[in-house]
Amino acid sequence: MPSHPVPSARPIDLARFKLARVEPAEGALRVGVVAARFNADIVDALLEGALRTLAEHDVRGDDVVLARVAGAWELPQVAQAMADSGEIDAIVALGCIIRGETSHYDVIVNESARALMDVSLKAGIAVANGVLAVENIEQAISRCGGEHGNKGAEAALAALETAGLIRSILPEHFDLGDELDGLLDDMQDNHHPRGAQR
Repeated sequence: MPSHPVPSARPIDLARFKLARVEPAEGALRVGVVAARFNADIVDALLEGALRTLAEHDVRGDDVVLARVAGAWELPQVAQAMADSGEIDAIVALGCIIRGETSHYDVIVNESARALMDVSLKAGIAVANGVLAVENIEQAISRCGGEHGNKGAEAALAALETAGLIRSILPEHFDLGDELDGLLDDMQDNHHPRGAQR
């Protein structure tokens, strides 16, 4: 297969595209953190990183709700309950799944990740997956504050950014003015079959 040269990466001149860029909205966020007890030493280090990151980004302690669950399998259930409460803007799910001798690992990793995404899409809020899926304890240690950083901290940061972007896109924040009104009118007109009366 022939290779295609890719031009070297340069900063994009966004102004020339005349687009409206969405930036995360500012303002207080209420964050739910759901952390597994299984592999507690690893998850506690992830939790430490997540809570530290939230504090560094001005999320007050009384705006954080923490729930501990048995393991990664239970994370989506409690995340869904938090989302359904209507009181949470973002959720950080933390856990650690280490491969064992059976295929149980694959089931837990795949289904818990899928279910967390389902919570996010159904509720329309940010849900960050900070669940480690690793081959051995050494990989876990390197990702909860070791050479590969702290994935709990990264998940918290992702949750805050995503929640801010979602808030920016909501109608009360994201205003395209008359252009949007005209576009909506055109869309409504196009939904009527030719010759139909309004």
